[in-house]
Amino acid sequence: MDDPFSYCEDMVRAADKDRFLATLFAPAERRGALFALYAFNLEVARIREVIHEPLAGEIRLRWWIDLLEGSGHETARANPVAAALLDTIEIHGLAVKPLIDLVEARQFDLYNDPMPTMAALEIYARRTASNLIGTAMTILGDADAAAAGIAASAGIAYAMTGLLRVFALHASRGQLYMPTDLLQPHGVQTSEIFAGRSSAELRAALRELCDRAYQNYEAMRRHIDQVPAGLIPALLPAMLVPLYLDRMRSRDYDPFRSVVEVPQWRRQWVLWRTARFKALPHGARQ
Repeated sequence: MDDPFSYCEDMVRAADKDRFLATLFAPAERRGALFALYAFNLEVARIREVIHEPLAGEIRLRWWIDLLEGSGHETARANPVAAALLDTIEIHGLAVKPLIDLVEARQFDLYNDPMPTMAALEIYARRTASNLIGTAMTILGDADAAAAGIAASAGIAYAMTGLLRVFALHASRGQLYMPTDLLQPHGVQTSEIFAGRSSAELRAALRELCDRAYQNYEAMRRHIDQVPAGLIPALLPAMLVPLYLDRMRSRDYDPFRSVVEVPQWRRQWVLWRTARFKALPHGARQ
C-alpha cells in the first residue's frame, strides 16, 4: 500500500477544499495527522452517499466504532484512512471518545427523520464539526478549556453553514436538517421543501438559521485572541463562514439552487489574513 498519509492528503484535497487549504497553514510535521483526521471525517460523512439501505450504513459506522474502541486493528490497516488514523491517534495521544461521538452522530444521516429542534441540531454540530476542530487542536498542541469552548462555537457555525450550503441536495433526497421547531413558526411545510418549492416563509426560516450560525461565528471571533497561534489552523475553516452566509443573505438567493460556493482565491485570502494577523471577517449583517 502507498503511504496512507499521502492517500489521505489527496482525498482531502479533492473532497474537502476548505480543510485542505487550512491545513497548509499548519506546521509541515503536523499536516499528515490533520489530513488523516479529515479523511476519516470524509469517510464517515459520505456513508449516506454510497449505501442503498440504512442498515448497510449502520454496519459501516459500527466498523469505525469498533476500530476506535480497539478491535480489528491488524486487518483494518488495509484501509489507508484507518491506518493513518490509528497512527495519528497513537503518535498524538488522541482521545477516541470525541471521534466515537462523531461517528455515532452520523447515524442521523442514514435516515430521513427531520431534525426536530434547534437544540438537537446544535448537539449534532458539536458532536461532528466541533469535535473535529477540538481533535485538530490536540494534534497541533495543547488546547485549554477556553480554546475548547471556542472550538465548540466554531464547529456549530461551520456545521450549520455547511448544511445550509447543501440544503437543496438534502431536500432532493428527502433529508431535512432544518429544525422543525424553526420551520413551524414560519408556517413552512416539509412537503413544500421536498417538492422544491421556495417561498418567502422558507427563506425567512433559512435566514433565521443563518443568523444562528453567524451568532456562533461571532462568539468564536470575539474570543479568538485567547487561542494560541499554533492552534489557529484548526479553526481556519470556520473563518470562511461569513463568506458563505453573505451569499445566502443576498436578495436573489434561491435555496434550491446548487451548492453555495465562494471563489477559491477569496477563501485563500481570508485564510491567509487570519493565519497571519488573526484578521477575521465580520460579514454583512443585513
